[in-house]
Amino acid sequence: MKIAIVMPALDEEKAIGDVLRSIPLDPALDVRRIVVDNGSTDRTAEIARECGAEVVRENERGYGAACQTGIARAGDTDVIVILDADGAEDPGMLPHLLEPILGDHADFVLGSRSLGVAEKGALPPQVRFGNALVTFLIRLFYGHRYTDMGPFRAIRKTAYDRLCMRDRNFGWNVEMQIKAVKKGLRVMEIPVPYRRRVGKSKISGTIKGTVMAGTKMLYAVVRYGLFS
Repeated sequence: MKIAIVMPALDEEKAIGDVLRSIPLDPALDVRRIVVDNGSTDRTAEIARECGAEVVRENERGYGAACQTGIARAGDTDVIVILDADGAEDPGMLPHLLEPILGDHADFVLGSRSLGVAEKGALPPQVRFGNALVTFLIRLFYGHRYTDMGPFRAIRKTAYDRLCMRDRNFGWNVEMQIKAVKKGLRVMEIPVPYRRRVGKSKISGTIKGTVMAGTKMLYAVVRYGLFS
């Protein structure tokens, strides 16, 4: 079984080394760690290479753009895992995320921070509100009850290909979760712990980032649900 772990990263030199070193490597699985440097100006790419990861550069700023570049680099693989490079997620949860897919019980597994235990301050009020609003709208319009829009996720490559993902920015997670429902994928959520990220968030850490991300996510609910 081939597993490609795709890690979008922008100026994460303080966290990325520990994240990469904490990824459990099962000898029964062929695991590739692919770091997508999304325009870093620090030592993110250098540290990732030192830790044995593949590094690919994506100069177009955007979470979706970075994810798509990493997945394209993965090529022929069985499962894609998306893992942030900021240290907020526990890479040790990877086997739990993969288990439903490897056991053929799910096509898409989402690590839910809402079902897990979040460290104090890890999920600021604006993030909790945004998650609650978007998951409510998805349930209202598309009939599926998600609990989170968390970034830690795994999906079969064949299922991913069916989604024809397009979003290049903050709407990536929303697009994937809506299309997973519309395409009839077997979706499962598992509880995952969530820690305070290392350093300041480029999104929820600023008013501008929060507003832009929130607007894009709401737009994505309509765009990828009704017009795709």
